[in-house]
Amino acid sequence: MARRLLAVAVLALVLPAGAFAATVHIRVEGQTRTLFAAAPITVTAATPLEALQKAATIGEFYYHLTNASFGTYVDQIGLYPGTADSGWVYKVDNVSPPVGADSDQLKDGDTVLWYWATFGPTGGPPTLSLAKSGACYTVSAFDDNGKAATVSGVTLHVGSKQTVSATLGKAVCLKAHRGLLVRATATGAVRSNALQ
Repeated sequence: MARRLLAVAVLALVLPAGAFAATVHIRVEGQTRTLFAAAPITVTAATPLEALQKAATIGEFYYHLTNASFGTYVDQIGLYPGTADSGWVYKVDNVSPPVGADSDQLKDGDTVLWYWATFGPTGGPPTLSLAKSGACYTVSAFDDNGKAATVSGVTLHVGSKQTVSATLGKAVCLKAHRGLLVRATATGAVRSNALQ
């Protein structure tokens, strides 16, 4: 038994990082629209960069990497390359990690969000998250540290034709909307995930 445990430990040290891939959810939000998976899609990936690569293959969208003195980073997704104060960033479970997307190790069940951000003195824009209980939806907003953020002008979009005002943290119950996706937007924030 001890030999087997030793063999497993040695094997763990020798296998490449990709061998420890996790089952995660991914979504990509562009400047003006969702580029991939309004309702997050499940992929197997070891890092947020690998999750983006898999999403790009599934969704057939373009992304570009740049190598710099501080490492590899994503400088373009879709049509928009990064600029001095805007660019592509990611969060894992609503937190913007302090490491590169190629070295952040994912765990099973993590949610990866890649999004376009314009940076200000306090960091990037808040990101919205939508939760559902029955026919009721609740919107939350998160800053780069995964802490609750304040946003204004919260709106639920029911399908493409109906909008309903919402307040952060307060459930909004909708009448029959079978088969329609619901998502949240707010002034200066990244769109939420979509739910039915």
